[in-house]
Amino acid sequence: MAIDGPRPPEGDWLGTPYLRFDRLGPFARVTVDRPEARNALSPAMYWGIRYAIQRVERDPDLAGLLLTGTGDVFVPGGDLGREGPDGWTDFSQFLMDATPFDTLRQAVKPVVCAVNGICQGGGLQIALCSDLAVVSERATFRVPELFRGIADTYYSQMLVRTVGPVRTRDLMFTGRVLTAAEALDWGLVSRVVAHEDLLDAATAELTTICRTAPGARNDIKRSLDAQIGLYDRIAMRTSMAGEESREGWRAFSERRSPEWVPAELRTNGRL
Repeated sequence: MAIDGPRPPEGDWLGTPYLRFDRLGPFARVTVDRPEARNALSPAMYWGIRYAIQRVERDPDLAGLLLTGTGDVFVPGGDLGREGPDGWTDFSQFLMDATPFDTLRQAVKPVVCAVNGICQGGGLQIALCSDLAVVSERATFRVPELFRGIADTYYSQMLVRTVGPVRTRDLMFTGRVLTAAEALDWGLVSRVVAHEDLLDAATAELTTICRTAPGARNDIKRSLDAQIGLYDRIAMRTSMAGEESREGWRAFSERRSPEWVPAELRTNGRL
């Protein structure tokens, strides 16, 4: 779709050239496609995914939504420095209000993620908040927020209820990379398939979910969501506006260790 300049979502246009909205029979498929930035999400992209969920909710011709990425990356999280031609909004205005996480948790129509590769930061949160994540055998997972100076209380809230406190500390304090097999063993995901079968398998799972009774399914979803509970929004907002977060972003952009890392423990490049 040709555009004169950056503009918000409208119709099937998601507000950014880096998200594609395709109608495939009763389903919509949103593809994150920003290879030059390894699919990092700009604020407009975060907002566009949120809008896509709401677009599907309002469309009587669509029964569910599939989210996926391109190449060897699903979503690596938010863009920490680059700018694209979709800059009609920014995090200084919206912060977490731009993200689709709560919208995913509240969606009546099912959303399935087809995780094709690297999945970390906001990408892993999207997968966790969706109704189901079908994962390629090549996928990897990571929670690097503490390396960026962000006290991500959304992650600490959700992970402790998903994989328990011991594994939550492991993931968040070390920023380690999990393979698809490890994520399955930990209970972080429930389906791992051959890479070449990913989209077909994810579509099949979405089809099955759409055959369940929507009212009863939503009651179950409400019950599960209550178990996850609310994260500490005030603490996270304070953290994102704080000096550690600013230094984390600077260090990421400058490809160096943050200043809080003891000199003898600093490494070349990003953490």
